[in-house]
Amino acid sequence: MILNRYERMVAKRYLLPGKGEGFIFMVATISLIAVALGVAALIVVMSVMNGFRAELFDKSVGLNGHAIIQGYDGRLSDWQRIAVAARKTSGVTEARPLIEQPLMASANGRVEGVLVRGVEAADIPRNKVMNANVRSGDMRSITPGSGRVAIGVRLAEKLGAFPGSEISLISPEGRATPIGTVPRIVSYTVGAVFEVGIYDFDAAFVVMPMEDAQTLLMLGEDVGLIEVQTSDPDNVAEIMAPLNTAVRGKGVIVDWRQMNSALFEALEIERVAMFFVLSLIILVAVFNILSSLIMLVRAKTRDIAILRTMGASRSGLMKVYMTVGTIIGSVGIVAGLLLGALILAFRQQITSAFQWATGQNIWDPSVRFLTEMPAKTDPVEVAAIVVTALVLSFLATIYPAWKAASTDPVQVLRYE
Repeated sequence: MILNRYERMVAKRYLLPGKGEGFIFMVATISLIAVALGVAALIVVMSVMNGFRAELFDKSVGLNGHAIIQGYDGRLSDWQRIAVAARKTSGVTEARPLIEQPLMASANGRVEGVLVRGVEAADIPRNKVMNANVRSGDMRSITPGSGRVAIGVRLAEKLGAFPGSEISLISPEGRATPIGTVPRIVSYTVGAVFEVGIYDFDAAFVVMPMEDAQTLLMLGEDVGLIEVQTSDPDNVAEIMAPLNTAVRGKGVIVDWRQMNSALFEALEIERVAMFFVLSLIILVAVFNILSSLIMLVRAKTRDIAILRTMGASRSGLMKVYMTVGTIIGSVGIVAGLLLGALILAFRQQITSAFQWATGQNIWDPSVRFLTEMPAKTDPVEVAAIVVTALVLSFLATIYPAWKAASTDPVQVLRYE
């Protein structure tokens, strides 16, 4: 909207508090603050939800790949042929053998359920997810035949273990005796303690070289599965489809969506629900703008009538009031953007302050999956939030502006 000189002057006058207009100004200020809080809340919540999804995806895929070819009964024979076929498939960037088996671990009189993970020796120091935050020890010490393993930090806390400690892995696949099968118990030395950042992984993983895992589980030359990385995770099903023939009768193909379907679907549903729920805050703020403009029109009825008698057009008055309301909304949006950015920048400190003030662990990693609050701001979503708030603010100005423009100066000034 392009305003001429007198329209700009009138709009500026209405934006500033005059004598006897303190209440109207207060309502307008509350409207501005409400818009800011609504925009900030939407940006913070959507960024945290996006951060959850991105962190869970990156760390889950970093450990489990975009897809796995899993053998029946936990054994994949002839895996070399399948791995070669996978590497030759268009869109597949890596295909690595892997062993994963749930067992029991014992140390210092404590027993915990663990997930033993056997990987090729060369992949242990190269894995970015595990090596990004090694708490203690050295991942390079985990070599075939060394008798050393790496464990998650939460598991280390539960077992009271640290680099140099001895832990025993208990496998039900033991030797047969006249009185039944005797569980196989093998002792290992903790070589490193790492933190993935996902609680369930950090509380269960025991990583060892492939050869040691095959010996422990008596798999011979077999593996449990093949981990596959692709060039396009969103189209992993189409990329893996040609491998169905090579895998048929040996195992099944499971992609990252199927492995984490419940979690990612829940996050997506919660993300959409939170967007609509928090949008109500902006809607309430917009109604505040509407009410403040209606009160302003009622308070300025005489001024409007005088302006009309001096030649002000109906369209000019509409533009004035629409400008006033839109400016209130726009300033609120800018304040909300700044507030949202500030909250996201100090989100971890804010969480710690709340925990200190309440004495409660409001970010329990065993419940939240991740050890720290993540955030990933999507510029497209921020733009959508800004446009939504701006459009709603503009729509809220139409009725008060029309009401002001339709004022009959004769009726207002008849008894003046």
